[in-house]
Amino acid sequence: MAAPATPLLDRVRIPADLRNFSADQLKQLAEELRAETIHAVSQTGGHLGASLGVVELTVAIHAIFETPRDRLIWDVGHQAYPHKILTGRRDRIRTLRQEGGLSGFTRRSESEYDPFGAAHSSTSISAGLGMAVARDLKGDERNVIAVIGDGSMSAGMAYEAMNNAGALKARMIVVLNDNDMSIARPVGAMSAYLSKVVSSRPFLNVREMMAKLAKRFPKQIEHAARRAEEFARTVLTGGTLFEELGFYYVGPIDGHDLDHLLPILRNLRDADENHPILLHVVTQKGKGYAPAEAAADKYHGVQKFNVVTGEQQKAPPGPPAYQKVFAQALIAEAEADERIVAVNAAMPSGTSLDMFAKRFPKRCFDVGIAEQHAVTFAAGMATEGLRPFCAIYSTFLQRGYDQVVHDVVLQGLPVRFAMDRAGLVGADGATHAGSFDIAYLGCLPGIVLMAAADEAELAHMVATSAAIDDAPSAFRYPRGEGTGVPVPARGTPLEIGRGRILREGTSIAILSYGTRLAEAMKAADELAAQGLSATVADARFAKPLDTKLVERLAREHEVLITIEEGSVGGFGSLVAQHLAWSGLLDTGLKFRPMCLPDRFIDHAAPKVQYDQAGLNARHIVAAAVAALGVPMAQPARA
Repeated sequence: MAAPATPLLDRVRIPADLRNFSADQLKQLAEELRAETIHAVSQTGGHLGASLGVVELTVAIHAIFETPRDRLIWDVGHQAYPHKILTGRRDRIRTLRQEGGLSGFTRRSESEYDPFGAAHSSTSISAGLGMAVARDLKGDERNVIAVIGDGSMSAGMAYEAMNNAGALKARMIVVLNDNDMSIARPVGAMSAYLSKVVSSRPFLNVREMMAKLAKRFPKQIEHAARRAEEFARTVLTGGTLFEELGFYYVGPIDGHDLDHLLPILRNLRDADENHPILLHVVTQKGKGYAPAEAAADKYHGVQKFNVVTGEQQKAPPGPPAYQKVFAQALIAEAEADERIVAVNAAMPSGTSLDMFAKRFPKRCFDVGIAEQHAVTFAAGMATEGLRPFCAIYSTFLQRGYDQVVHDVVLQGLPVRFAMDRAGLVGADGATHAGSFDIAYLGCLPGIVLMAAADEAELAHMVATSAAIDDAPSAFRYPRGEGTGVPVPARGTPLEIGRGRILREGTSIAILSYGTRLAEAMKAADELAAQGLSATVADARFAKPLDTKLVERLAREHEVLITIEEGSVGGFGSLVAQHLAWSGLLDTGLKFRPMCLPDRFIDHAAPKVQYDQAGLNARHIVAAAVAALGVPMAQPARA
């Protein structure tokens, strides 16, 4: 489908161009921006619903404030596609999430209009507060605006930041983008009128004056006056919670009505306030695109799609995704053991625990974007004899690390961590890559660590974790489809700390931890074609390490290669530690630990990412040949 006609949008190179438009022109611009966003994401895929929900808000903020001098921070950043279009990146918007293209989130290195990079939630208020304090210390003049969704407000970090901002009386604006009607009362003309009034300078001055005047009254009258003012604010706005945190609350208002947004934002921009302000706007996720509005997920994350019908491109049928295999394996365990419960942090569909919730609605808990709470909540259940599985993306479990250490591992509690999105994740890039969990969990005493090589192994590891009731355990698995191996209806517990050998050889040993096993097998075939014999083993466990297997591979081969989908300091380091203290590095063994390089890998197709990381079959072959010191065979000519 051809790109939509966008005569006004075509005149916008940078946000300053919006400041010459009338309110009616800005309304037309918003419609063109929405159409452009839909068309662009139809070609790239990505986070559509959230972006459509903030089109008018994006236009209004850039029209009223002087970005980039005024700092605009988008929490998470997945709703910032319209922002990218307006900030000089329109010519690249159809490279979104593609190799070499624009990030799917905000990114400091990409534009001066992205003052803070994001992708994990609930960071915007903290970052904005830091910018506001820096402004004041430096004597600068600028506004700081943080836009945060109601989902992100479920994280404790947001409230920590708000509490600090209120205590510091920092001049900043937080825009609460409420697209779930979760805390909003109905929005209408009266609410919008009141919001306009309470955001105006005369009202703010009167309120300040009355507060000072009340202090001159006798204590009983002062107390009554304050209670009356609080009651009035509660009735009119519903903002008592935010007021108690030290914010001046305005709203709720219709986040799609520029007649409301523009004057209120102008009032807030011009307000001479010495404390933070919270503007509560109510928006509709997927606004303006009928297929998104009708969808249950509001097209939160989409593949490429047909703009006219909304039909998304479907990959050809293949093996089940690891996430689905995990959920089915957990359901099988829960059928046999009523003590098994599941916890996730606002990602029920991403982790496939929505399947578990349908089968066991009272045994599945979505705690919101609150990974720290999720971990300790699971720990509490474990103390009472339940068997909790905590399914959290590897990259998000980082946010609950102290709780993993202090509340789970230190106490030896049998919480089971299912670490989704292990390794590189494709279009979501470095922010969502599960690069560090092997290293950050591998250093903890007494935890059992596993990595599934394929989907059948994943089912067995779910069963293994379910059976471990005297220690914490964790298992990792990647995003996307499995390898196509048969998956049992219910997994069988593995022997703890025992790996397996899949192929016997003589000169080279390849010890894989995780799903690089398939590449290790390919590498062995290529080495065999060069006359080099390779053993391939699957470690299964990083802790406890199969020391007998490691020692056998070291003694019987000239070269030992470990390979993992994680950073330095992970599985290879654990193997090296054991080899060193066993004296097996003193006998001429050529040891080569292969892991992710010491840099972040940008978004691209996973195969491309692993090629960039040097972890595909050809890299294993090259490492083995170089270690042996033999010439590398040239690929046959076509």
